[in-house]
Amino acid sequence: MRNLFDYPPQKDVPINIPIISFSNEEFLGSYWSKENIWSIVPFENLDKRWKVLKLNNKDIFDKKLDISFYSLVINYWVSGDEEGIKKLIIALSNNLDKSRDFDNLTIINMTGVTAMVRGVANRMERNGILYPAEKIGEILKSADLTHISNEIPFVENCQGRTSEESIEKLILCSKPEYIYLLKYVCADIIELTGNHMNDYGHESMLYNLSLYEKEKMLYYAGGKNKEEAQTPLLIESNGNKFAFISCNYWGPDYVWATDENPGAAKCDYEYICSEIERLKKEGYMVIVTFQYVEHYDYNPTHQQIIDFRKMIDSGADIVSGSQSHHPMAAEFYRDGFINYGLGNLFFDQMFSLGVRQGIITQHIFYKGEHVSTKLITTMLEDYSQPRLTNLEEQQQLLESIFKASKNLEKISFE
Repeated sequence: MRNLFDYPPQKDVPINIPIISFSNEEFLGSYWSKENIWSIVPFENLDKRWKVLKLNNKDIFDKKLDISFYSLVINYWVSGDEEGIKKLIIALSNNLDKSRDFDNLTIINMTGVTAMVRGVANRMERNGILYPAEKIGEILKSADLTHISNEIPFVENCQGRTSEESIEKLILCSKPEYIYLLKYVCADIIELTGNHMNDYGHESMLYNLSLYEKEKMLYYAGGKNKEEAQTPLLIESNGNKFAFISCNYWGPDYVWATDENPGAAKCDYEYICSEIERLKKEGYMVIVTFQYVEHYDYNPTHQQIIDFRKMIDSGADIVSGSQSHHPMAAEFYRDGFINYGLGNLFFDQMFSLGVRQGIITQHIFYKGEHVSTKLITTMLEDYSQPRLTNLEEQQQLLESIFKASKNLEKISFE
């Protein structure tokens, strides 16, 4: 017997491929973590721990896919009395669940750091506001919901870094018209945990909230006061219920919302964990995002692992690090999925390979379950413009992430 992936085979030597039938529970319990195992499963039995492969370059999650040309579709032909056939079709329609029913499927894009400032702003002024998204815009648009963590406030008459104070203290702003880049990529959900959200004061923060409301973009983890900033964002899409909740761990102090003033939600783990438990009881799939400590490495810090896993322990389905300028490890922990950091989306860092690399995580939900995740790898060009990686770049990035993910198994918290 030769390994299925051991190509090319020796001439005139047959390849024996063992075929085993098993239940989902047996597969997940015994086989899923092993290498070189392929399986055919019903669409409704997909599990997030499996990598769903394209077949003849056809993506089963592509809502535009003509399913009649998909190789694993089973077609039935019936002949006989016309009235009998009509009755049979009605009976089948009433008694069989529809597999791959897109009325019950939701795709969510989660992204990392967006900061339309410095090099990004320079290229937008030079090449047009939509320039940063020219090469990945269609990917961001393709989902039912797209999340953007926009870390920089929109400020009227924003001049960028024009003073010594703004350069020294990193006081940053974006021109209000830059919001059209977010509209172009169909950003539905705006996270407001960024460290710079109050750089230009409370009135500026309120102005930003009004802009998002005017453009009908939903926002969370920031608000007119502490209560609004902490309130989870609740969304229903294709029969699936989602709750987004987030907080800013790092500060600075002036960015946090108070009872009287606007800002970002400060991390209060007791509150967030209790909200996760409540939302799960109400039937929501809970997605937690973090503005955490900056760490330029594929490996998360010891404390980061503790804090992110705490959210899964409380019942969260997905935890995602929005803060990281560098892609980081990912893991299945208990019954949840954690991305410790996605890297930059629209930002100008080009000083190392790690900050040029990025991940767009595409989470797929079906009938109230998280059934699959795709890691879409990107590479930043021209201080502003991410593109899809080539095969060599993709392999290097994924191997680095998976190596860091393996390291998580060796960490002891005793």
